[in-house]
Amino acid sequence: MKNITNFKELEKNINYTFKDKQKLTVALCHSSYVNENSDKKMQDNETFEFLGDAVLNLIVGHILMDKYPILKEGDLSRMRANLVCETQLAAIARTIDLGKYIQLGKGEIQTNGREKNSILSDTLEALIAGIYLDAGFDAAFSFTDDNFSILLDPGHTPSFQDPKSLLQEYSQIKYKKMPTYKVVDELGPDHNKTFKVKLEIETLVSVGIGKSKKAAEQDAAKNALESLEIG
Repeated sequence: MKNITNFKELEKNINYTFKDKQKLTVALCHSSYVNENSDKKMQDNETFEFLGDAVLNLIVGHILMDKYPILKEGDLSRMRANLVCETQLAAIARTIDLGKYIQLGKGEIQTNGREKNSILSDTLEALIAGIYLDAGFDAAFSFTDDNFSILLDPGHTPSFQDPKSLLQEYSQIKYKKMPTYKVVDELGPDHNKTFKVKLEIETLVSVGIGKSKKAAEQDAAKNALESLEIG
């Protein structure tokens, strides 16, 4: 195992110093490294990863609930899923140069394992677990809040599959309020209606058309996003 003193730079990057350096060692130890070493006492980071996933979801859920108290459970769940997905976690791992310190087996090193999203995201979760086990919830919360704050900045616009969800999050972050939708017209016979919906948020007004109210709202949101050049 690489001498733990080589991790001082990482501790500086994450603004946290471990009291128990063994927890940091385990957090950075990939299973491929353990498999290639004969030391039976060596522990990989998979259990830490499991715990870190749970701790991360709790913390991000807490942050979102405090930041967006008017959002419903489904919206909060979608936002959290977007924030803790593999791609986002790997991006955060890169900002702290985490890949440089991961202990990998020769095979993973040869296949550029330090740049794999899966390894980076798993190791970040293990690192969060390490901090949690070393100093408790408040320390893990502080680390997570610091490193995820950029994703909650008004300039950051996460991507969701449906336009209404994306616009809803964008509006909540930028304007601190939700878009409003109003049916302004219904065309055609009862069995084949077409709905026209007007969307308003601050000075932005958008119109959508669809065969149902929900479809018309999605269309209005899509048109609004195009006006905002988002999505």
